[in-house]
Amino acid sequence: MTEPAATRVAVYFDFDNIVISRYDQVNGRNSFQRDKAREKDSGPGEFADKLKRAIVDVSAIIDFASSFGTLVLTRAYADWSSEVNANYRDQLVGRAVDLVQLFPAAAYGKNGADIRLAVDAVEDMFRLPDLTHVVIVGGDSDYIALAQRCKRLGRYVVGIGVAGASSRSLAAACDEFVTYDALPGVPVFEPDGAPAAPKKRSRSRKSAEPDTEHDPQAVATALLARALHIGLEKDDADWLHNSAVKAQMKRMDPSFSEKSLGYKSFSDFLRSRSELVELDESSTARTVRLRGETA
Repeated sequence: MTEPAATRVAVYFDFDNIVISRYDQVNGRNSFQRDKAREKDSGPGEFADKLKRAIVDVSAIIDFASSFGTLVLTRAYADWSSEVNANYRDQLVGRAVDLVQLFPAAAYGKNGADIRLAVDAVEDMFRLPDLTHVVIVGGDSDYIALAQRCKRLGRYVVGIGVAGASSRSLAAACDEFVTYDALPGVPVFEPDGAPAAPKKRSRSRKSAEPDTEHDPQAVATALLARALHIGLEKDDADWLHNSAVKAQMKRMDPSFSEKSLGYKSFSDFLRSRSELVELDESSTARTVRLRGETA
């Protein structure tokens, strides 16, 4: 997980795209519109249960985006009056995401997110000349032209979309394209909607992340585990530099401080997590990796 100099990242969510794509992936192809229409007759119970099974982990996306550098702006485009999207508002606001309100232009729910998102992204590139990375969360082929324009303007373009619902042409237009399913901690689903066996590197994430709601030490351990998993997925390297891991943790949670937890140094903090990590302090370039089967 190398630390490039002065990388500044903008993240743009086509929120309907990612939510509906994940729903269809988990519950069956084109099931979102069908189930939503049936909701009027069958009541909200079944639809709500399916939505819960297909919930999108916003933090997994934002944390991965932060691995490219400092997040200078993060926006999510959707009709936030829709209950499906409104359920995510607290999660998004908690991660300092700006919610851009869109309204359906037709009975089919098309809200023009691609147009508004693209216009804002291009404007931001001219308004913020030090912007180095653009992350587009949504697999719609309508974003091909935006990805190409961003690259022509000298930005590194990262696409994130749901497997099976993302345009191959969009992936080709990006510098890097990652499926949502491959992000650390995101469960993989088989075509029939059943959870598949966890990915090897994400296998122990649940056990490494205890109930963190009220325990600052547990919160810090969970943060460390996620930062290490992101480093493994992104750079495919077992050993990561301590400084890079700490920088990633700070990008994910700016309030993190090992001193506030009672440790004199970040190395002391890592040593206290010996059940989770292994340190190599044989040289001045100290490195850390997930321990044993945790990796």
